[in-house]
Amino acid sequence: MPEQKPSNTNEEEEDGRPNPFGWPALVIIALLIVGGWFLITRLNDDTNMQDCIQSGRRNCAPIDTAGK
Repeated sequence: MPEQKPSNTNEEEEDGRPNPFGWPALVIIALLIVGGWFLITRLNDDTNMQDCIQSGRRNCAPIDTAGK
């Protein structure tokens, strides 16, 4: 009888090593990247506002030009 190869139930690669990366890891990495980008842009905006205020200008707040 031919030998049957055991099924890869725990996401093993073809050479038998377990796959350390799965979909949950990719989702977590993507969330960390998006969160880091958001944090960096927010901190950059706050830094620019502080620089404007410390230089003595009075018109530092952005003007909302969206129509109501």
